[in-house]
Order: sequence, then structure tokens, then C-alpha cells
Amino acid sequence: SVHMLLLLLFRILQTSAEDKEVLRGLHSPLKCVCSSCGLQERCMGQRCFSSVAVSGDTPVFQRGCLEGHEKGRMTCQTPHSASQVVECCSSNLCNLNVSAEMLLPLLRTVPEGEPIQYGVDVLIIFVVGPFVVLLLLSLLAVLVCRRLHHSRLQRLHELDAEQGAIDGLIASNVGDSTLADLLDHSCTSGSGSGLPFLVQRTVARQITLVECVGKGRYGEVWRGQWQGENVAVKIFSSRDEKSWFRETEIYNTVLLRHENILGFMASDMTSRNSSTQLWLITHYHENGSLYDYLQRVAVETVDGLLMATSVVSGLVHLHTEIFGTEGKPAIAHRDLKSKNILVKKDLRCCIADLGLAVTHSQTDNQLDIGNNPKVGTKRYMAPEVLDESIQTDCFDAYKRVDIWAFGLVLWEIARRTYSNGIVEEYKPPFYDLVPNDPSFEDMRKVVCVEHQRPFIPNRWFSDPTLSALAKLMKECWYQNPSARLTALRIKKTLDKIHSSLEKGKADC
Repeated sequence: SVHMLLLLLFRILQTSAEDKEVLRGLHSPLKCVCSSCGLQERCMGQRCFSSVAVSGDTPVFQRGCLEGHEKGRMTCQTPHSASQVVECCSSNLCNLNVSAEMLLPLLRTVPEGEPIQYGVDVLIIFVVGPFVVLLLLSLLAVLVCRRLHHSRLQRLHELDAEQGAIDGLIASNVGDSTLADLLDHSCTSGSGSGLPFLVQRTVARQITLVECVGKGRYGEVWRGQWQGENVAVKIFSSRDEKSWFRETEIYNTVLLRHENILGFMASDMTSRNSSTQLWLITHYHENGSLYDYLQRVAVETVDGLLMATSVVSGLVHLHTEIFGTEGKPAIAHRDLKSKNILVKKDLRCCIADLGLAVTHSQTDNQLDIGNNPKVGTKRYMAPEVLDESIQTDCFDAYKRVDIWAFGLVLWEIARRTYSNGIVEEYKPPFYDLVPNDPSFEDMRKVVCVEHQRPFIPNRWFSDPTLSALAKLMKECWYQNPSARLTALRIKKTLDKIHSSLEKGKADC
């Protein structure tokens, strides 16, 4: 039907144009080349024509004038056939350069009496038509997607309306609470993962964004305020929806409440400024990430040990499966680095960003790697990730990747730890071996081919604590993943180093 409408419209326009051309010709006759006008070889008419007619095996070529309103056998409207082609034009001597050789290819190959209309009609039907249909389908798809998007947001609002009484009750309770009250209140889900969904949405919609405190490939982090208290709001970009969903999924389904895991409060999909925003609301730590903190501040030995121990304590909690009805699966982080570790006021640290996490449950031997194709940060990738030899169906392989990355974080902390009044400036791992933004191939060459490791300064070996840390980090960097220490073994070793440090101070 679309083709027929387009064809009809074209015919109307074409007829109108031809009528105008004829009318214009009626007032100003054209001079045309004429092949049957004797010596003059010119004629005057309203249109010029060129034609080829086949009679037997011999084509007959003619040029001349037409009056524009002929009713004879040959007119400008005569369709091409197997025996005749007529071409017209509407300017002085416009048929001068037309030859028989130019018209012969236009003769139809079907039997005369069954002429096929083609040319503009075919162009419209087989070229313009499909293009218009595709355009209409594209517009329809955009409208459907937009309608689905609005329907999803409307459904969220309808859910609020359906839960009116409950939501109103919860909102009133939320309004009189502090963050500590909310997280410890009896209305929590009991999973240790944060707040019930309705409370999460109520809290999210009462937050005021104050300032942007960080940006990354995932989106932005803002300092927000809720009931006068600071919270962190991680706003994911729309292209990173899978990371938002994965992090939300893990926080809401497993027992993650731990002092060395970033405290989760709420997750919400909101509509602001006519666009959908993906929010993850957590505790706010004004010291920022370990990466930022170490660039600003050098730490004393005891504080450096405290930082390292708190990070590995969080890693032990992630890696450990807790059995029971309110247990948790084992979790591997997969993107551990100093930028994903936050520093609390007491200089203890907590692990953040679980968007790439992998979970495993021994009960059903289920390995869940989520639906996010991204991998970790190239600078912190273990050798088996870089050379693609990692056993992707083995959960322990992912834990060993975390241990490699922890060894690099430990190296970053040790560089910024004072020893005999000396400290190095902050540098990221492999700073002297790869560019600022290393490629996958840069890291593979350095780590897998050349077997390079971060440089350990000589001064560390004159300090018992840093010397012990250097030995520990080397045991995290074995090329063979199965030779690396476990998170629990590292924690016990750090506790022992800390005890030796305290004993040494007491002896002094």
C-alpha cells in the first residue's frame, strides 16, 4: 500500500510537470534536429524527439518535432518496447547529440505487446519504497522504545501508589531516623545487605546532591546529603548499566555487612532531567580512595600496616563462603586496585566497586560471573589474565587474581610508608615499565614475557617491617597462580608483622 501511494503521488507530480512543460512549449516553439525535413535538417515544434524502430533486422533511427498533444502512433508517452524506443526533450536542439547507439540498448527484450513499465516506477518500488519502509520501521522502533522506557518509569511510580500505606509508614519512619538507625533497625531485611527495597527508594528520593567528588569510566561519584548526613552517590552512565545491576544484585542478595567492605545503603533507578539515572548510595568517606590519599599523605609504619591489614580483612570476608540460611557465597572482586579502596577516618580501609564480582556457592557448585563482559584494570591484571590462560570455570582462579592485585596495592602502601624518615613519592605499579595508560599488549609483554615485577627500593631491606612486607608481596606475585598465598594466610602474616612491630616498640 505504501508503494502504491508513493507511485500515485509520483504520477501526479510527473503529469503536472509534463503539463507545465507542454504549456510552456505552446508559447515558445523549439528548434529541433529533423532527419526527415530535407536539406533544412531543422523543424519547429513543442517537443524534440529521437526514436529507434526495429522493422525486421534493420533498426530505423529518426529525429524530429512533436506538437505535445499527438494522438498518433508515436508520442512522448509511448512506452519502450521490443520494437520501438521514443525519447523526448524540451530545449532547443536537445536531440542533436542523441544517436541510434544510445537508444538501441533501451529496446525491450520481451515480446512486443507485453511491454514492462520500468525506469522511474522500478526505482520507486524497489529502491525508494524499501527505504521509506525502513524509515517508518525505525521511527516505529524509536517510539516503541520510548514508550517502554516511560512505561517502566511509570510502573515504578505505580508501584509506589500500590504500596501507598506501607510506603507512607516507612517514609515516616525513615524521616525520623539516622543512617545508623536505618541500618541497625529491626525493619532491615535481615540479610545484612542494607535496607528493604521500599526504604531504599524512599531514601534515594530524599537525597540532595552537593558536589561531584570523582569521575571514572563508570560515571560520577557525588557527595550527597540525606537528613543532614553525608552519603556517597555513585551515578552510573547508561552504557554501564550492567555494572550497576551487578553491584546492586550482589549487595541485595548476600551477607556483605563488614567493616572493611563499603557500606551499602540503597540502589535506585530514577528519572531526572528527562533521562534515566542509575544510582548506588553508600557510606561517604571524606578521605577518598587509597589512590588519592597516598598521593597526598605519607604514612607511618603502623598506619601503613593498619591499611594493608584492613584491605586484606575485607578480601578474606569476600573470599569466604558463609553457610546457613543467612549465609553468603564466596565472592571474588576481579577489579581490586587502590582506586577501588576507600580510606576511613581512622585510616582503616574498605573495599568498594563490586560491579565485576564473581560469586560461587559450594552447596550447588554454582559459579556466577554475571552478565558483564568487562574485565579488570589492565595495570593490575594477573599474568594468567594477560596471557588468557586463566581457568574461567574455576572460582579459585578468580581469587588468585585478587591476590595478585592485592600484592600491587601492598607495594603502593609500602612506598608511602616512612622508614628512618625516608619515603618514596607515590607511583602506580609498573610506572617505570609501561605508559600512563598501558595497553593490554604493554602489560602482557612486561608481566608475562619479561616476568617483570614492581621495583623494591634498597631502603626497605634495612627496615624489618618493610622487609617483611616486601617478602609478602613477592609471594602474591608468583607467575604460577596456585603458588600464591591465600587472603587468610596474608592476613595472619600481617597480624604477625604488626605484633612484632608492637613488641619491638615495647622493648624500646
